[in-house]
Amino acid sequence: MGLISGGVFFKILAFLCFIRLSQGRNSATPDLPPLRKASSFSKIQHEAYDYIIVGGGTAGCPLAATLSKKYKVLLLERGGSPYGNRNISYLENFHICLTDESKNSPSQGFISTDGVINSRAKVLGGGTCINAGFYSRANRRFVKDAGWDEELVNQSYPWVEERIVYWPKIAPWQAALRDGLLEAGVSPYNGYTYDHLFGTKVGGTIFDEAGYRHTAADLLAAANPDNLRVLLHASVNKVIFKTRHGHQKQSAIGVQFKDENGGHHQAFLSQKRGSEIIVSAGAIGSPQLLLISGIGPRSELKKHNISIVLHNEHVGKGMSDNPLSSVFIPTKDPPKQSLIETVGITDDGVFIEASSGFGQTGDSIHCHHGIMSAEIGQLSTIPPKERSLEAVHKYVRNKKSLPKEVFHGGFILSKIDGPLSTGNLVLVDTDPNSNPNVTFNYFKHPQDLRRCVYGIKTIEKIIILQGYSGHHLALPWWMSCRQGG
Repeated sequence: MGLISGGVFFKILAFLCFIRLSQGRNSATPDLPPLRKASSFSKIQHEAYDYIIVGGGTAGCPLAATLSKKYKVLLLERGGSPYGNRNISYLENFHICLTDESKNSPSQGFISTDGVINSRAKVLGGGTCINAGFYSRANRRFVKDAGWDEELVNQSYPWVEERIVYWPKIAPWQAALRDGLLEAGVSPYNGYTYDHLFGTKVGGTIFDEAGYRHTAADLLAAANPDNLRVLLHASVNKVIFKTRHGHQKQSAIGVQFKDENGGHHQAFLSQKRGSEIIVSAGAIGSPQLLLISGIGPRSELKKHNISIVLHNEHVGKGMSDNPLSSVFIPTKDPPKQSLIETVGITDDGVFIEASSGFGQTGDSIHCHHGIMSAEIGQLSTIPPKERSLEAVHKYVRNKKSLPKEVFHGGFILSKIDGPLSTGNLVLVDTDPNSNPNVTFNYFKHPQDLRRCVYGIKTIEKIIILQGYSGHHLALPWWMSCRQGG
């Protein structure tokens, strides 16, 4: 995990809560294995596991579900349950999660050293609980480059799609983007499709027709409950290593974790051949845990007095993120809320997407998030090196006096697919719940900068064509550009 670039899991699985009747599916809440608090671990019969999975996110949940069919599995998630959290489940409350600062928030904000404001998921279901819910199959070239079995990958997609993916009822803002993309030359029009095809298409969504979010946590319903134990608020602070008899190198035999009350526990693998600890704690949490456990560059480990298990200079290196540039377009009246539904996939390696409006149900936090919303997520008026979470909090407090009309409008977004610019991750301390220092180095590679310019020019073309042709993107307009993850 530590050797994989920071954007891989989000790129492949980010397409990967309440359940309600939609498209003929079961209207009940998923029939999940018991979701227990980590503190219950000391009260249950201890056993060894064939697999211990650290991180119950977009990758961890389907892994736990499928492995439990044949093996004993322990799934450890540092966050809580998504079920019962209306800010996760309701599309109307999409913007709320990312500004939630409470102890049990499903997201953990951080700012990279180069000023990118972002969030890490901290909830069962991972990024699928806080993202915009767009679903698309991977680029075939990406699958080939990753060395995966393409036939097996294609056979795996329906397993996810039949459980948590839906076709969106395209919103006016999304229809306007579709028309604008085609007029701007991002063709052909591929209609509704999950496949990654060059041109313009409408993809899948994990929001059903009632606006309820379905997440990777729902996939646990496919597990064998007799073989799977799920613990919430289980913060793993170390992988335990031991030199096995007859071997020179140390092997992972278990993990140490802390529960919601601060109690410490240990869980161990069985002695079966092939038993493994799988670290699926995200692009940030995975290398962070490896470093804290003693796997990484010797110089970095020594800085924090961490005993060296294995010198590996690659852990924490190759960090990358897909840069996002956005243009906000104000409208006279508030447009219908929509998240990502339509996408233009260019052969230049740029995705063009859109979102619009603000919802918020009557039982949610009553405020408008503006440039702190999930679409913009950036204090664009503050220089990157001066951005901090304190500055974010100050902005959120001060902006509440602004009239809600200033937030009427929508965004058109440009994302770079597979950036060539890379950075790194280094520890701040040995607390797994702390944010490490992350550097993305956006646009360090000249090709990434060229693609950024191409994306913004394409958006400009769409706005002009749609504005003058009387479509939904009303004029006058102004552009508020930013870069973010």
